[in-house]
Amino acid sequence: MKRVAVQIVTYNSESEIVPCLKSIKEQSYPISDILVVDNQSMDGTVDCLKTSPYYQDMTLVENKANNGFAGGHNQAFQLSDSDYVLVLNPDVQLHPDYVYHLVQELEQNLQVGAATGKLYREQEHQVLDSSGLIIKKNHRAFDRGAGETDNGQYDRVEDIFGVSGAAAMYRRAMIADVSIDGEFFDETFFAYKEDVDVAWRAQLFGWKAMFVPEAVAYHKRGWKGKKKRTQISLKIRKYSYINRYYTMLKNDSFFYLLLHLPIILFYEVLSLSYATLKEREILSSWKDFRKNFYGMMKKREFVKNKRKVPYREVYRYFKGIW
Repeated sequence: MKRVAVQIVTYNSESEIVPCLKSIKEQSYPISDILVVDNQSMDGTVDCLKTSPYYQDMTLVENKANNGFAGGHNQAFQLSDSDYVLVLNPDVQLHPDYVYHLVQELEQNLQVGAATGKLYREQEHQVLDSSGLIIKKNHRAFDRGAGETDNGQYDRVEDIFGVSGAAAMYRRAMIADVSIDGEFFDETFFAYKEDVDVAWRAQLFGWKAMFVPEAVAYHKRGWKGKKKRTQISLKIRKYSYINRYYTMLKNDSFFYLLLHLPIILFYEVLSLSYATLKEREILSSWKDFRKNFYGMMKKREFVKNKRKVPYREVYRYFKGIW
C-alpha cells in the first residue's frame, strides 16, 4: 500500500484547523504522516493544535516568522518520505474517501503527477469551489467551475491543466522532478498562484494532472470568499497581483505570448486601468518584480533546459479568452 502524507500550513487558523484534522483522521485510506507547519499565528492556533485530540498523531513545526504558503509547504515536504503528499488548506474538510479515490487514480497512470477532487464552497447548495485549474488565452488561470452550481457538468475523470493547492495530491517523484534549487513551490511567490506555477512547469516536464470527481471536499475559501478587497492586507493583494507575471516569465513561450498578444494586451490595459484608479498601491509590487527578474530568468533557463514536451502540448489547455 502506498504511503500518503498530509501537510497543512496554518496562519491564524484557530477556527478551522480542528475540523480539518478530524476529516483527515476519518479517511478510509491510511495516512502515514500528518504534518502541520504554523507560520507564526497570532491567534490561538498553536494552543488549539496542542490541546486537540489529534496532537499526538501529528508533527507540528512552529515557525518564528511567516514563511508563506510556499515556504511552509516546502518545509513540510522535507519531513516525510511518503509516496504521495496531500497539500491541504486548513479551511478544507475532506469526505472520508477523498484520499482513497485520488490514490486509486494516481496508481493507474504513472505519468499523472497531481490529482484533485471536486471541491465545494457550500455543501447544502452544491456551489462549486474548484474542479481543477484552467487557463485562458490571456494567460490567466482560474479554478474551474468556481461559483457554479453543480449540475453534473464535472462528473467525469478528466485530464486538466493543473490542481488547486487547496486540496492537491502530488506524486513524490514529481515533487522531486520539478523542484528548482530544492523548492517545489517557488518561495518568491510567498502565497497565491504558486500552484499555477507548479502546474505549468509540471506540464512542460511531461507530467499530467487529473480531476477525480468521486473525491469530494469542502473549502470555506479564505480571503477570496466574502471579504471585500479593501479588507485584505496590501501584502497579500500585491502577491496575488504580481505572481501571475512570475508564472509567465518562468514558463511562457515567446511564440505563444506573441500569438495571444492582442488578448493579453487587452486584459493588461483593463487590469492596469483598474489598479491605477482603485488600487494604485499594488503597483509598487513591480519594484519587487524588477529585483527578482534575473533570479526568475535563471529559473526560466532551468525550465527551458529540462522541458520534455513541445510547448504546443501545454498550450492546448489554453482555452477561451476571459
